[in-house]
Amino acid sequence: QVQLVESGGGLVQAGGSLRLSCAATGSIFSIRAMGWHRQAPGKERELVADITTGGSTNYGDSVKGRFTISRDNAKNTVYLQMNSLTPEDTAVYYCNARDVLDWVHIGATFWGQGTQVTVSS
Repeated sequence: QVQLVESGGGLVQAGGSLRLSCAATGSIFSIRAMGWHRQAPGKERELVADITTGGSTNYGDSVKGRFTISRDNAKNTVYLQMNSLTPEDTAVYYCNARDVLDWVHIGATFWGQGTQVTVSS
């Protein structure tokens, strides 16, 4: 079974940085896209950033210029470097893997359990 294991969340002061990691485990042949969404209390889940196997990236408007997504295809791992954090970035951050191909699934989507990021003012 495919699992997404997230790490790197925590508490940081405004203006600080954090780096999130997410590793997809299991007997995986390929993952077309990996990325991050976030959900703040009382708000809908929104795209933070995603990246394809080929390195094409897409960012949410609120994080452009501050966050950088990267990926290690050999390790099925995606990273999110978050700089210049503000209290508005406080949310639970969810990793996802899309169009996953393994022994059981074709084109499936998987989500991580979420990691809390809290930015204090």
